[in-house]
Amino acid sequence: MTLQEISDKLEINELLARYCHALGQKDWGAFQAVFLPDATLDFTAFGGPKGSPRELQDFFTPILNGLASTQHTVSTVKIDLAADGATVRSTAIVPMTAKSPEGKESTFVSGLWYEDTFQRTKEGWKIKSRKQVRSWAGNMA
Repeated sequence: MTLQEISDKLEINELLARYCHALGQKDWGAFQAVFLPDATLDFTAFGGPKGSPRELQDFFTPILNGLASTQHTVSTVKIDLAADGATVRSTAIVPMTAKSPEGKESTFVSGLWYEDTFQRTKEGWKIKSRKQVRSWAGNMA
């Protein structure tokens, strides 16, 4: 691997981490910053929309605001670099905890794959397209 390839792969991994932290902190500016403005996101695998980063933000906001906590993790990242960008496949595990008015917590967790295309810009790597691929889902005891 060349130094440029190593650098590209580190930058892409960093961007994936920034995406997770942006969702966890409900930092919508940081969320928008990981995508190209005209990116296409397909979250239909779990009943979400297919649309722009702004449309996904509008979808996520009331869901995340209604939860007691959520955590988004990405791992098992496979990056294929090309002259015009990169294709990336990663695993995500997303636990989401709701709290009843009585204080009882219940956690739903989902496992999925992200299939992404990335593009290098003058500001660094950005996600050009993202598709969720459902793997599994269930309630934690």
